[in-house]
Amino acid sequence: MSEETKEIISWIICIVIAVVLAILIRYFIGTQTIVKQESMFPTLYPNERLILNRWFRTRNNVPERGDIVTFEAPSTSYIPIDDANLKNPVAKYEYEPSNIFLKFAYYVLEIGKNSFIKRVIGLPGDHIEIKDDKVYLNGEELKEEYLQPSVKTRGDAYAFMDIVVPEGYVFVMGDNRDKSTDSRSFGCVPFEKLEGKVEFRIWPFSKWGSLYK
Repeated sequence: MSEETKEIISWIICIVIAVVLAILIRYFIGTQTIVKQESMFPTLYPNERLILNRWFRTRNNVPERGDIVTFEAPSTSYIPIDDANLKNPVAKYEYEPSNIFLKFAYYVLEIGKNSFIKRVIGLPGDHIEIKDDKVYLNGEELKEEYLQPSVKTRGDAYAFMDIVVPEGYVFVMGDNRDKSTDSRSFGCVPFEKLEGKVEFRIWPFSKWGSLYK
């Protein structure tokens, strides 16, 4: 084998190792993500760049109330009131890749996968009730300092207005309530569909820093 061939093989091996490491870091530790929706306005704006903590998911940590998380979008974004099961108020996930290669592409490379970004409002066992344009948590009005004063949490057109969050699930909503498709319309999100916790904003530079005060 010539020296030139050995050098080419060496470069190929280095590239393969770098790609594998990048994929592992992205899936298990953290990655960059871009805001594409208006549902978290004014906390987050479209096209802002964020750092997503996936070590949170790797360690199977339970999110805290107030955390901003990303998760796989449910198969059904709106469950009609007449079809909702309030005793089991969970989001529907009906798509499952048919083989190991499609699973790798979908879950690891996230090809063809849609994600939402929302704020955790309810944890397992919490009683969530939406009435009078406000959120009530276990019978008490939830203080949401991150919302603009004019924001109203409407629930009259949604199915999941008065529920108990099941074990292993979270109830999520966007800060821009009138422009957010969230747990009010599709139900609670299972832990295993959470992709990670948003930690930092890195773009624009003028707003760089943690999202939590």
